[in-house]
Amino acid sequence: MPVEFLGIAATHDGSETTPRSGAAFDKEYTLRLARAHEEHGWDRVLFAYGSGSPDPAPAAAYIASRLDRLQILLAHRPNVSYPTFAAKTFATLDQISEGRLTVHFITGGNDQEQGREGDTLSKDERYARTREYIRIVKKIWTTHEPFDHEGEHYRFHDFVSDVFPVQQPRPNVSFGGSSPAAYAAGGAEADIYCLWGEPLAKTAEQIGHVKAAARAAGRTDVPRIQVAFRPIIAPTEELAWEKAHRTVGAIKARKERGEAITKRHHGHARPQAATPQNAGSQRLLAIAEEGERYDRALWTPTAAATGGAGNSNALVGTPETVAEALLDYYDLGVDILSARGYDLLGDAIDFGRYVIPLVREEVAKRDAERAARGTQTPAAVSG
Repeated sequence: MPVEFLGIAATHDGSETTPRSGAAFDKEYTLRLARAHEEHGWDRVLFAYGSGSPDPAPAAAYIASRLDRLQILLAHRPNVSYPTFAAKTFATLDQISEGRLTVHFITGGNDQEQGREGDTLSKDERYARTREYIRIVKKIWTTHEPFDHEGEHYRFHDFVSDVFPVQQPRPNVSFGGSSPAAYAAGGAEADIYCLWGEPLAKTAEQIGHVKAAARAAGRTDVPRIQVAFRPIIAPTEELAWEKAHRTVGAIKARKERGEAITKRHHGHARPQAATPQNAGSQRLLAIAEEGERYDRALWTPTAAATGGAGNSNALVGTPETVAEALLDYYDLGVDILSARGYDLLGDAIDFGRYVIPLVREEVAKRDAERAARGTQTPAAVSG
């Protein structure tokens, strides 16, 4: 199966290493960054969500109306709108993008961040709500007759939408998390399951949990697997490692100056909590405590420096080394590779120029060899 690449649709030029130079929504930069992804071989970009951040849905519509090929992964939290409203928003965006939308549902792993927009449910309650929400959205996308819903979290009557997605039967649903509750929800409902980059053995364990959850939910298929990294590449190994250490140095220097290095939705804008609430961040910090380097190119000090905030483990090396590292994950059954550098624009261009072609060429070669032998691809085997 062909490999896919996901980048970031940032609305400004700030990152953990550099404060933004302008407003939170810089329209020109947003378009420039998205266009760089489209022109350099990326398949889609993520419009992320944060309680105080620019609304990702209109930002995604803005990009979709100006670019022809780039696909959109729209992050959405169920607590911020009723599912009837959200389903129409998504369908309209799929119309604007001519069928290029995937929706990433975020349950929320930090009570403080969820509370900023009035969400007071416990973690387990949030997962139950997300599962109900996704099922409602799927039904609205595919039902042309009015229907009622009487659920634990949502109740409505005689609803039918007048706008439907271009994609049939519906757009894909994306989901992520590293807790048993996340595996259960995503294993049951997701078309794509998203993981943060971990060592190969731990990633294989998580894929196993997702597959088991899908079987437990009665599915005959399993979600496709996506894994996210922070690539740090340079022409030589020595230069790449120098760049990696400069990157961590820049993060630590900003922290020492009291600057906020991560978005508030990670829950670290105030003094750092001793332990993050979400299982994914806890896993990243535990992995970092166990060692700095894993496998071919995985490097954990970037995660440690940010408190395990989000996608934060790096892959360090030449384009060839990083490509080989990504192929190791492909061989586990991962076929969507998410990557975001620290210089958002420059790194998106460099990764697209020097890494993506290497990975695509090798995946095509391996798939052709498997086809000649009559065997399946890793992604197919993982099902």
